[in-house]
Amino acid sequence: MSDATNDEGRTGDGTRAVRAGLPEPVKYEPTLPGPVFAAHFHLPGEVTGPYAYGRDDNPTWTLLERAIGELEAPGAEGVETLVFASGMAAISSVLFSQLRAGDAVVLPSDGYQVLPLVRAQLEAYGIEVRTAPTAGNAQLEVLEGARLLWIESPSNPGLDVCDIRRLVDAAHAGGALVAVDNTLATPLGQRPLELGADFSVASGTKQLTGHGDVLLGYVTGRDLEAMAAVRRWRKIVGAISGPMEAWLAHRSIATLQLRVDRQNATALRVAETLRQRPEVSDLRYPGLPEDPSHKIASQQMHRYGCVVSFTLPTRARAERFLTALRLVEDATSFGGVRSTAERRRRWGGDAVPEGFIRMSVGAEDPADLVADLLRALDESSD
Repeated sequence: MSDATNDEGRTGDGTRAVRAGLPEPVKYEPTLPGPVFAAHFHLPGEVTGPYAYGRDDNPTWTLLERAIGELEAPGAEGVETLVFASGMAAISSVLFSQLRAGDAVVLPSDGYQVLPLVRAQLEAYGIEVRTAPTAGNAQLEVLEGARLLWIESPSNPGLDVCDIRRLVDAAHAGGALVAVDNTLATPLGQRPLELGADFSVASGTKQLTGHGDVLLGYVTGRDLEAMAAVRRWRKIVGAISGPMEAWLAHRSIATLQLRVDRQNATALRVAETLRQRPEVSDLRYPGLPEDPSHKIASQQMHRYGCVVSFTLPTRARAERFLTALRLVEDATSFGGVRSTAERRRRWGGDAVPEGFIRMSVGAEDPADLVADLLRALDESSD
C-alpha cells in the first residue's frame, strides 16, 4: 500500500500517475498538450508518418495510451495500449479479434451484466462459451481446450477474487490466452500483466477517470501479434475514443493515486461500519480481513477498490435506504469522486437478491459518509 519507490527502483504510484504519458517539455508549450481535433492530417507523398486518418490514430490518444501503459506495466518493454470508445468496446475487441468459429472461451458466470449478451453473440458466431464462477478458481474446471480465458477479479458486483497467476499458468499450459478485466482494481490496485496475463482490459469510465463524465475503455497487452489483431478490430468497427474524452482521461489520471487511496481507505471504513449492523447481510469488501476473498486479494492486489456490496432484507427496505441517503447518489457505474449506490437487481442481469446494494465510495469526508449511511439505515427500518 506504500507509495514509496519500490525495490525494483521504480518511482511510486503517485509520481507515475502525475507524470504518466507526458511528452518531453518544450519551452512555452503546455505540460499536457490540448486535444487534437482532426479527421485527417496533411499527408503528401508516401504514408510514412504516425498520423494519417482520425479513425486510426490521434496524437491525443497516443499520450493517453502511453500513460495507461506506464501504469499497467511500469518499466515493461514490448507492451502496447489501445484506447476505445467504451469499456465494452475494449472487451469486445479482445473477444472478437482472438476467437474464431470452433474455438472455446471461458467466461465468468458472475461477471459484468453485459457478458450474457456477449455470450449470445459469440455463440451465434459458432464459438463455444463455457462459464464458471470467479470464487474458488472454478474456471480451472472448464479450461481444457479453450482458446481464451476471461477473468474478472474482483468480480462485479459480487467482489469475488480468484488466483490470477494460478489460472494464467493453467491456461498457458493448455495454449490459451488470458485476459483480465481490471476495471474494479485499476492499475494501481492490480497489474494483471505482471501476474502473467496477456491482456489487461478495463473500462476507463470508472475509477481511472473518476469524475463520471467520460466514456472510455482500453486494452493493454504484451503479445504484439495479438494486439495487432485488436488494433485491426478497432479500425474495422471504428470503436474509437474522441480526442476530448482522451484528453479528459489523461488529465484525470494525474489525481488517480490521490483518489484511489482516499476512496479505498473510506471504503474499508464503510465496510467496517456496515458489518456492525444487524440488518446488513452478505457484506463483501476484499479489504476486510474476514472477507472470503481477502487472503488471495492480499497476495495479488496493492489496493482493494472503492466498491462495497451488501444485502438488505427486502427490495422495499433497500429502496427506502437509497431514497433516504443524502450524500450518496442513486446511480449506476462506480469509481467516481461522488459516492453512488444502487439496487443491482433493478437491471435484471445479475444473479443477486432483491435487496442487494452495490455501493461505490467516493471522495467525501469519511465521517460524513458514514453518518449518512447510518442515518439512512435507521430511517429506512420497518
